[in-house]
Amino acid sequence: MTIKEIQNEIIDEFSMFDDWMQRYEYIIELGKSLPLIKEEYKTEENLIKGCQSKVWLQGEQNDDKIVFTADSDAILTKGIIAILIRAFSNQKAEDIINADTQFIDDIGLKEHLSATRANGLVSMIKNIKMYALAFDAKNKN
Repeated sequence: MTIKEIQNEIIDEFSMFDDWMQRYEYIIELGKSLPLIKEEYKTEENLIKGCQSKVWLQGEQNDDKIVFTADSDAILTKGIIAILIRAFSNQKAEDIINADTQFIDDIGLKEHLSATRANGLVSMIKNIKMYALAFDAKNKN
């Protein structure tokens, strides 16, 4: 599936819920299914700066795609990074770089987060894009 197709699938899933309490519960459930980062990658280097809670993100290249794993010490944050990983993992670096994140606004996520969590969300997206840029640059050399 393309990033856009996955994002549209996420939008459809969120539209099934009537209120934000149900959506928060769904985000927490998604966090429980997150492909967990190996303990060896829970380092300062993989810690996302700008997040209220601790979030570790690791990306590695598998053929021409980037595979992300992550973890967080907060259940809601774990769900948020799970949504992002679902949208961007197993995709080509170039596709990740060029992908928009409008789906975040479409599901209303940013507006239903505290300011610090919203900043953390932006930092998570930035880190995912930075991995893609780094792998893209490496591939072109």
